[in-house]
Amino acid sequence: MKTLVAGGAGFVGSWLCEKLLESNEVACLDNFSTGRKQNVGHIKSKEFSRIDADVTKSIKMEANVIFHLASPASPADYQKKPIETMMANSEGTKNLLELARKNDATFLLASTSEIYGDPLEHPQKETYWGNVNPTGPRSCYDEAKRFAEALTTAYHNAYGIDTKIIRIFNTYGPRMRRDDGRLIPNLITQALAGKPLTVYGSGKQTRSFCYVKDLVEGIAAVAFSKHSGEAFNLGNPDEHSVIDIAEKIKALVDPKLKLEFLPLPQDDPRRRKPDIAKVKSMVGWKPSTSLADGLAETIVYFRKTK
Repeated sequence: MKTLVAGGAGFVGSWLCEKLLESNEVACLDNFSTGRKQNVGHIKSKEFSRIDADVTKSIKMEANVIFHLASPASPADYQKKPIETMMANSEGTKNLLELARKNDATFLLASTSEIYGDPLEHPQKETYWGNVNPTGPRSCYDEAKRFAEALTTAYHNAYGIDTKIIRIFNTYGPRMRRDDGRLIPNLITQALAGKPLTVYGSGKQTRSFCYVKDLVEGIAAVAFSKHSGEAFNLGNPDEHSVIDIAEKIKALVDPKLKLEFLPLPQDDPRRRKPDIAKVKSMVGWKPSTSLADGLAETIVYFRKTK
């Protein structure tokens, strides 16, 4: 089966390419705005190809399954590239949906838990509509993904395309960039440099972290499932405070490190936890990697790389 992974040289995309290569031909499309060539440089399979292109431009190729992961995903990236982020999720989504329509292909949109904003419902179910600031510092990403979901749904309803939407919650693991800007790579980078670990606000705000290898298992399971036109949360429902994460990383790297508290950024969600009952019952997926094991593997990766 021919698969296309748009954003395939990114953190999650590169792991997905490897997973799909277990039984599929894989084309990795990326403009390397935030993705890195070294993320897929080790893949030598004859079933793998790389396309250096931008999803906002017309795409012509054959594919049976199309995965749209082509977007900056960390706050540091999408706040530096707000228009690029919005175009990747609007024009880029349209181009890939058109490609799916022409190929009669399955289309999977990688959306995000950010569509829930600073949630008033906890944990977040797929039926929750969210609490999003449409003009805040995160709006270029939040609203772009909400639009992408709406466009994907419209193509499903208008043309009968087999579509799936996944809402990815906090994910971590090897191949994250040191300058990614998200919590775990920030803290690990600081810890390995012997610097104080920065905690924003009181540190009592919570997150739920899914190890990347678990996540890509879920992405593949949803894509090849029989459930069309559905949205699924993908994440680990184990909830941890930010300060707890910092303490765990300290313990693994250097217990003598100090914490440094800084003001909480605007619109930073207070709580974030997926309800994954739907994907567990309909697709049969749930994460299996503990936070302790995942952090240990991630720290090993960061020690080895510059």
